[in-house]
Amino acid sequence: MTRLLLVGATGLVGQSVLQQALADERVTQVVAPTRRALPVHPKLLNPVTDFASLPEDAPWWSVDAVVCALGTTIKVAGSQAAFYRVDHDLPLQVARLALRHGARIYALNSALGASAESRVFYSRTKGELERDLQALGYLSLTVVRPGLIGGDRQESRPAERLALAVTRGLEPLLPRRYRVVPASQIAAHLLAAALAGEPGVHVLESERLLDPVPARR
Repeated sequence: MTRLLLVGATGLVGQSVLQQALADERVTQVVAPTRRALPVHPKLLNPVTDFASLPEDAPWWSVDAVVCALGTTIKVAGSQAAFYRVDHDLPLQVARLALRHGARIYALNSALGASAESRVFYSRTKGELERDLQALGYLSLTVVRPGLIGGDRQESRPAERLALAVTRGLEPLLPRRYRVVPASQIAAHLLAAALAGEPGVHVLESERLLDPVPARR
């Protein structure tokens, strides 16, 4: 049985991870720190948290596995520096604190094209996070790299909505890597990785996220 820490629980993918984890009998408790309180659930521990000053010695860091679905856009964040804080520094800080308190499994929602060597700031940020997470030495690290994510976002992303509409229209002609991946499918792969805890570093590119989630062992 697994005690799971979920960061990014209010985002599109994070909401789906939360729903699936709460419904999974293998998960004994979901710890989901958020800025605003979530609906009450008997399996949910929801510390309302200031992410600008994470409590380093809070007892809720003691978990078996972490799923990180934190993410924003430069437009929403307001600057490249603020974006880097949310998409690199915070996930890395969470990883360090959870590891210090005993977590050995980490599953990250990254992005298609992530590379520390990329000339594109967004892709480079994601790649630097992947690189820095690997350096921490988790027993099991899984990175999923979706392209366009399908689902209903609460925040407005007009450019993404347009890209989704165009991509769906062209989907029969597109390679699998560039097709829309439903948020629920990404969440299922993240949760499966967190519960399986296969040793080593595992990268699931966008086309693999369209495949069925491996059967439970």
